[in-house]
Amino acid sequence: MSAVSVLGVRHHGPGSARALRRELERLRPDAILVEGPPEADALVPLAPDMEPPVALLAHVPGDPAKAAFWPFARFSPEWQAILYGVAAGVPVRFCDLPAAHSLAGQEEDDEGGDGLRTDPIGALAAAAGHDDPERWWEDVVEHRGDTPFEAIAEAMAAVREGHEPAGREARREAYMRKVLRAAIKEGFGTIAVVCGAWHVPALAGPLPPAAADNALLRGMPKVKAELTWVPWTYGRLASWSGYGAGITSPGWYHHLFTAPDRPVERWLTAAAAVLREEGLPVSSAHVIESVRLAATLAGLRGRPLAGLGEVTEAARAVLCEGDDLAVELIQRRMVVGDRLGHVTDGTPMVPLQRDLREQRRRLRLRPEALDRELDLDLRKPLDLERSHLLHRLRLLEVGWGTPGQARGKGTFRESWTLQWRPEHDLALIEHAALGTTVAAAAAQRARDLAGAASAALADLTALVELCLLADLPRALPGVLAALSAKAALDTDVTHLMAALPAMVRAHRYGDVRGTSAEGLAVIVRSMLDRICVGLPVAVTALDDDSAAGLLKHVDAVHAAVALLSEPPAGPPAGPPTAAADEGGAGSSPRGRWLGTLRGIADRRDLHGLIEGRLTRVLLDCGALDDAGDRMSRAMSRGQTPVRAAAWVEGFLSGGGLLLVHDPRLLGLVDAWLTALPADQFTDVLPLLRRTFGGFAVPERRAVGERVSAAGRAGDTGGAGEPHVDERRAAGAVATVLAIIGSDRG
Repeated sequence: MSAVSVLGVRHHGPGSARALRRELERLRPDAILVEGPPEADALVPLAPDMEPPVALLAHVPGDPAKAAFWPFARFSPEWQAILYGVAAGVPVRFCDLPAAHSLAGQEEDDEGGDGLRTDPIGALAAAAGHDDPERWWEDVVEHRGDTPFEAIAEAMAAVREGHEPAGREARREAYMRKVLRAAIKEGFGTIAVVCGAWHVPALAGPLPPAAADNALLRGMPKVKAELTWVPWTYGRLASWSGYGAGITSPGWYHHLFTAPDRPVERWLTAAAAVLREEGLPVSSAHVIESVRLAATLAGLRGRPLAGLGEVTEAARAVLCEGDDLAVELIQRRMVVGDRLGHVTDGTPMVPLQRDLREQRRRLRLRPEALDRELDLDLRKPLDLERSHLLHRLRLLEVGWGTPGQARGKGTFRESWTLQWRPEHDLALIEHAALGTTVAAAAAQRARDLAGAASAALADLTALVELCLLADLPRALPGVLAALSAKAALDTDVTHLMAALPAMVRAHRYGDVRGTSAEGLAVIVRSMLDRICVGLPVAVTALDDDSAAGLLKHVDAVHAAVALLSEPPAGPPAGPPTAAADEGGAGSSPRGRWLGTLRGIADRRDLHGLIEGRLTRVLLDCGALDDAGDRMSRAMSRGQTPVRAAAWVEGFLSGGGLLLVHDPRLLGLVDAWLTALPADQFTDVLPLLRRTFGGFAVPERRAVGERVSAAGRAGDTGGAGEPHVDERRAAGAVATVLAIIGSDRG
């Protein structure tokens, strides 16, 4: 006859974990059943060689939406049961509903098909007169020297009266009993069942007839599920909403489980060390006083031991001196923690995961749970390979690295923010069919994206750029062919303008990285030619919003054209000639583009914003010598104030220094503004405020000083003589006369 002990625990409870370990050492069971998916039984022997937090990942191959995680921390009772069983040579089996069934019914579960389940801890806390269930459980269970398993079983039986589970919850417990019956049938003398406290009444005592459970389990949907271990993080554990939900302070629980004695003193000492690392002055006296305060608060509140609330308040008042930012630092670094688990090399992995694991080691890139900044110098072989890897992973939707703005100048620099998340392993598994290495899988992914019928022109140009950044020469020809075909059929000039900058950047990267991009220059020139042909039509009859949108494309194309190299047989260096401005078969990309802009700028049917901006672009490029005359015409009495203000906005969008260095243009703007009637000035004020508000503060100050100086110079009397206030000057005149000894009065 088998002796069955059902040990109800709180998932991820440090007190439960300690008590469970002691109870297992007392019982010395022949078999241990643990709540979890039974398909993972073969993975149990790997546990001792892993560093928690880790999680069991169950997924359906080919269906990434069907996946689930079962996380374990060092202070999880289930993890301690697994470690004990493996060390003692005792069979450890999972006894929850198989992942094959739970993943098949995931949509139903997500929609709440199980109905409402009573919160057992909340019900017990309310019965005891406490309004905080978590704090009550910590006081009566987690902070005790032992966990009263029998008392928990009785309490849960009372809570479950009138609240029998239904739906998926009932099927879970039916399967748990099925596994328990099988273990009893095998003849194990002592069986320990480790499960959530809520399930204890369903497994303890005489079991119901097997026929009823079999009927409940019959006809359940099923899928093919695969399981493995993956690293987990404390941050992810704190935000997890599935198995073992509600752990908001994993770092604190880890400390409670690992501290051999004096947990409060050790915690506040570690908090002081964290603050000192950030340069905050915290002394031993601060620590001693904070420990006293935490103990006093616990005593006043009738708690057996100072909990997280008490030590946090003590740290806030004494260590942090009321500084919320310092408290937040302790919260982030200690209460939640930055711990990232590791799995053993023997863990089942798809080849893609193993390849990434090897590359991380070779390139000395350690996955971390917290954000880490990484600056790369692409002239160094190691940094270049790191860049290739991170860009390839982006193609595979593994966002380990997020590109940022490089701190240095030039295209040889890259800046990344690295953070590893458990979901990245799932993304690698999803893309495992694309290739056995990261490079091969990324190349195939690029080819698949290029071949998609829904791929837009801008998407394809971004894909070309990413292929060059990721160094995928085998994928590039197919992507370029798809891009060329798409560009040839796309008649919307704005699509071409949106796509060109990425193409030019890709061409540039191909140069500086030594990556071959044969055929890219031809496509770039073809797209630019089509833009130059289509732009004169696109600028016709635009409203305000359309003009502003098109202007962004014009600026982007103009910046891109500046990156293009002059052809070997192009015109000599120097200011553009008239022939170059007009474009032509043998002109450079710059000359072709400026010629197009010059032709458009001469038209009289343009939106004021477009005309003003094109005038400024041509002036800055040295392709225009009558900017003052054009401004004078744009602000003449024949133009409405609103159009004139739009022209000024477009012209000055390149910065206000031009007004500082060109008195004539400044005078034109000043004269136009001062001549506006009050009602018209009110109409154009929002446009003017937006225009001048975009200037840097020093530019606005310099413009104001120029206008003020011009006003003083223009404040003259008759006949061009400066106006003098003789009454105010009388005192100074008398002083000067006294100094020079004159007797004129």
